[in-house]
Amino acid sequence: MKLRIMSFNTQHCLNCQTNRIDFKAFARVINDLGADIVGLQEIRGIGMNREEYDDQTGILAELTGMHGYFARAISFGGVDPFGNALLSRYPIENVSVIPIPDPEVRRFKGYYETRCVLKAKISAAGGLNVLVSHFGLNPDEHENAVETVEKVIDSAGTVLMGDFNMRPDNPLLDPVRAKLTDTACRFDAGENGFTFPSWKPDKKIDYIFTSGDVNVIRAEIPACVVSDHRPYVADIEI
Repeated sequence: MKLRIMSFNTQHCLNCQTNRIDFKAFARVINDLGADIVGLQEIRGIGMNREEYDDQTGILAELTGMHGYFARAISFGGVDPFGNALLSRYPIENVSVIPIPDPEVRRFKGYYETRCVLKAKISAAGGLNVLVSHFGLNPDEHENAVETVEKVIDSAGTVLMGDFNMRPDNPLLDPVRAKLTDTACRFDAGENGFTFPSWKPDKKIDYIFTSGDVNVIRAEIPACVVSDHRPYVADIEI
């Protein structure tokens, strides 16, 4: 069974070209690229009565004709849910939201934010196990995120994707690499995997990893400037 997987940090559906919330533009990217399963980061849930705090997952699901699930990582001010989401052309099953522990002591001066991992099973898509996450910005957050993900990785039929805020040479990613393969190995020659910033990317911080039994046919970074990240797409066979 062949599937197109996409990871996309949406910057809460803010179109970087217009600086406005633009659900249709993000849905168009997903539809035009023909994604079957999409891991979204920086998605808002229903909160304050403003457009950007609508049910963003539900709106994108309706516009793309997909199933959707929102995983809250944090509620800003206690009222504005924010986190990851999953869209799928197949029913989403066995969903769990796994919190990533905040560092007990903040060892760095950067911005800290509570994060989570969305885990789901897509039985109709060959029993695919899907993990979607968005790691923090600081090394101590990275340590906790990798430890959390490592514990919930299934040994077979697994895709892990998201914005990890880590460069490929970061040794903190080694435990993930010991279990899964970076689909970047299937980029075309000369493709660097840079996704951020979308208008002039010079950083690879977005990833799609797969277990060894998943055949990765091809991976690419479409030249799409809607969010501040470019989408990451991988064609797989299970």
